Amino acid sequence: MAKNIPLRETIKEYIFSTIGVILTALGLVIFLIPNNIAAGGASGLAIILHSIIPLSVGVWMYILNAILFLIAFLIIGFDFSYKTIYCTFLLNFFIDLFDRIINIPTYNGGDLFLAVFFGDILTAIGMAITFSQNASTGGTDILAKIFNKFFSTPMGTTLLIIDFTIGFFAGVAFNPKIGMYSILAIIINGITIDFVLKGLELAITVTIISDNNKPIEEFILTNMGRGFTYLKGKGGYTKKDRDIIFVSIRRRELGELINFVKKVDPNAFMIVNESRYVLGEGFKRNL
Repeated sequence: MAKNIPLRETIKEYIFSTIGVILTALGLVIFLIPNNIAAGGASGLAIILHSIIPLSVGVWMYILNAILFLIAFLIIGFDFSYKTIYCTFLLNFFIDLFDRIINIPTYNGGDLFLAVFFGDILTAIGMAITFSQNASTGGTDILAKIFNKFFSTPMGTTLLIIDFTIGFFAGVAFNPKIGMYSILAIIINGITIDFVLKGLELAITVTIISDNNKPIEEFILTNMGRGFTYLKGKGGYTKKDRDIIFVSIRRRELGELINFVKKVDPNAFMIVNESRYVLGEGFKRNL
């Protein structure tokens, strides 16, 4: 499978995954870790363990992810992409680099809500970029996979329970206020990731009924670099057979297409629908 993926596409995915990981690490190191906001995942667990045994959060994440991957390999086999392993340990590296080696400035001791808000914005954008490249940052995803294998529990539900449990233990390890802010951070993070992913991945399907298909066809193929499908249709009133253009495009390309169609055929009939996912040539290869 992987050998059929163009090298240029693979390099692009790794570059964007790396950018996403760096943003996630910055959000954790600048805002969440200094304020003990354990917003789920391996980083949240590492923050709690750091309060018990004073190893740096980055080192704890190396230990936790190594143990989790080992358990996963033994129990469910090699069920992770190379990108996921790469992003998981790259996140550990950048957290350790920023926190322990470079020692970048942090937001500490101020308004906890601001720490949660801006920390979540950075980490959620970073994680969404990483997810959009068919990778993840490991951590508690591994536990969710194990529960899913043996108990058939939904991945999303299991992750939420694990993350909320980590937030609860943050309240035990530090104080109830930190625990409540940690749970708030988990909720905001999930909502923000979904919002950003929708913006990154949302595609548009357009159905075009026109009496002047030829220039529209050439514009889609040549100017937009998209393929399309002709659907056979028949007018309910005119009883006239016609070819209907059906095309999937990115949301940002919609205005360009509408303007051109209206230019060559002001009477064209267009139906525009949002599509949560479009898989295939020019879009995502898989979920």
